[in-house]
Amino acid sequence: MKNLILFILLPFYFVASFSAKAHVGGHYQNASGAIFNSWQLKTGGIIKGNFSMSRDNTIFLEQENGRLLAIPIADLSAQDQKLAKFKMNQFGIINNMTDNEKENFHSHKTNSGYIFLFLLIIIFFVVINKINTRFLNNYLLNNKLTLSFVSFIFLTIIIVACSKSSTINNSSSVTTLPSIQKTSTSFIDSAFSPYKPTISTKFDDTYFYVGSSGIPNHNMMIGITNWQQQVPIPQPYTDNNSWSIPLQPVYAATPLSTKTNLMKGAVAIAVNGIPIFNALNNRGEDSYLIGELDNWGGHCGKGDDYHYHAAPLHLSNTSGLKPIAFALDGFAVYGSKEPDGSTMSSLDTCHGHIGVNSIYHYHGTTNYPYVIGAMKGKVNLDPSTTAPENQILPQAFTKPVRPATNPLKGASIIDFVSPSTNAYLLTYKIGNKNGYIKYNWDAANKFTFTLTDTAGVAITTTYQR
Repeated sequence: MKNLILFILLPFYFVASFSAKAHVGGHYQNASGAIFNSWQLKTGGIIKGNFSMSRDNTIFLEQENGRLLAIPIADLSAQDQKLAKFKMNQFGIINNMTDNEKENFHSHKTNSGYIFLFLLIIIFFVVINKINTRFLNNYLLNNKLTLSFVSFIFLTIIIVACSKSSTINNSSSVTTLPSIQKTSTSFIDSAFSPYKPTISTKFDDTYFYVGSSGIPNHNMMIGITNWQQQVPIPQPYTDNNSWSIPLQPVYAATPLSTKTNLMKGAVAIAVNGIPIFNALNNRGEDSYLIGELDNWGGHCGKGDDYHYHAAPLHLSNTSGLKPIAFALDGFAVYGSKEPDGSTMSSLDTCHGHIGVNSIYHYHGTTNYPYVIGAMKGKVNLDPSTTAPENQILPQAFTKPVRPATNPLKGASIIDFVSPSTNAYLLTYKIGNKNGYIKYNWDAANKFTFTLTDTAGVAITTTYQR
């Protein structure tokens, strides 16, 4: 009987010895089939590896065959710096847990494996009790080769069982993001070409740049019924302050929703050089539904900067089947038809889909979210901003020429004309009376505004940019 007990316990000795060494070499060996996260550097480069640990201001990524690569956090893109700090914080929480809290934290990953192992042990005991004890004593226990073979078989079953339960737990949380080919600069340039020379374009290895004055080649402001008293003036979207479109889009692991993010700054640039903002204003309201937009889907912000909040579908009259915009994640935005002229296919929650060329693109529509529901591609966020008023970097910026004005209750804009070069006249109505804003600017960027209210009282002010 003593020999029988030793026979039963022998496989568990091997199991205990194996489990103490099972993870030597790291969790992400080349043969494991693991998926490696992509980390973007400020330079635009991509490094693959999974967060392992951190020390001071450096993170360590575990790569193939268990190699650790040290990356200073300051070398990462703004978005991945936030990701690194989030992971550092989460690891800090785990490290500060008590032993019981850690055990509970990890128990959901191991319970199924232990249950399966316990069932195997019970089955093994049942089988042993069914086998003739005399046979075990006279043959198996006196035959070391046979004993070793039986122990090996039992040990193999347990190892495979534990391995499979571990694999199931790991694979269920991993998704593979397909790589995307670099966008052709000639393709992007062809979309902007119909609007030259009003706009300018250039590119380097990372971005395609669009320069413009921020003034479109169509009329503006007419149709607004919820007016902040801002008016469109030229903007310095040129040189180092141009709009930047990434040439190498990268799918985001989790698309950034525009319902709870990006209520500051642009999310796309239209092919006529006008930025496109979130459909929601910085108060979280649908700008179109509350009457803030003109007949072309745009209005002016506090910097007197004209921009769209709705899809500029009217650009298809000039652009045809070419894109009407490019999102700041690098993906194209088309109008109401597919690039081949066919009827628009169904859209996902990001407001786009994969095209026949296997590349993702967005569509503009007349219903919310109009252009982008979530950023399908990875974007860098301005670390100085927080959701929902966070914004994408890089993008062009402007500074107000005059102090921000207040909403004019009951005003509707009924006319907007250019009476002379570098000058505009806006006419609004409150009830049955009209008011006016007449303004102009010179080559030295001196702006003169004359505001005439519905009572006929006029005030003139001058500002220097």
